[in-house]
Amino acid sequence: MKLREKNTALLLIDVQKAFLEEEYWGGNRNNKNAEIVCGSILKQWRTLNLPIFHIRHSSTNLNSKLYKTNPGFQFNEHVLPLENEPIITKNVNSAFIGTDLKEQLDQLNCTSLVIVGITTNHCVSTSTRMAGNFGYETYLISDATATFDRVGINGEKYDSELIHLTTLANLNEEFATVWDFEKLMQEV
Repeated sequence: MKLREKNTALLLIDVQKAFLEEEYWGGNRNNKNAEIVCGSILKQWRTLNLPIFHIRHSSTNLNSKLYKTNPGFQFNEHVLPLENEPIITKNVNSAFIGTDLKEQLDQLNCTSLVIVGITTNHCVSTSTRMAGNFGYETYLISDATATFDRVGINGEKYDSELIHLTTLANLNEEFATVWDFEKLMQEV
């Protein structure tokens, strides 16, 4: 059964301008076209008239690039919400905590989700884990998410692509099915 027949919802997580500022987040961002891929998926969901949820992070830290008065809080130009598309604002990593996302999904009888956004190992991972735990049939799109280099507990540096791939490996077949854009387009 195709995803369109299941009324599959698209969750665009934190596709915000702040993530274009690579050095602030650790540098060496992978998947530099992730927002463009997210935009292509969004266009397909609009064409098919499937549920769409724009999720944004609103940091409580006044100095954060994701604080509501900072330009980085704004949605990336590739995924600007239309007037009728729900916007969910969160203050923690999970799109489900402190929001009514689950209630809105349940009202629409959505039992399957496609998740895209930034960053792979933070809000995308946390939201994907919760979606899986809630019992949603969850698909995470590998080339529609991205991350940055990380510094380990002993000061060692981990490459963004390694962080990305190990995060996807941890999620795949446990909390979600990981596909790329091409596979998603075949299945929608």
